[in-house]
Amino acid sequence: MVWQDIVIAIVIVFLAYALIPQIYKGFKEKRGLISLQTSIITGVGMYILSYIYFTLNLFFSATMVFISGLFWTILFFQKKFYK
Repeated sequence: MVWQDIVIAIVIVFLAYALIPQIYKGFKEKRGLISLQTSIITGVGMYILSYIYFTLNLFFSATMVFISGLFWTILFFQKKFYK
């Protein structure tokens, strides 16, 4: 594991952690609070970055970015199904 893998993963953990209150609020209020365009573009970008990190053998970063992509996917579905 290289130091870049650790730093990228730590940054992504903090960015993903920042989404947790947003996801919780969406479930609590039964509303999608993020626009579809934002959640789609960011989610797809996270999955692409996850693949790139995986091909660079940055496995920890790839995992954390994939989890962040899942959070953005949850936000997408909240917007899509909660009116």
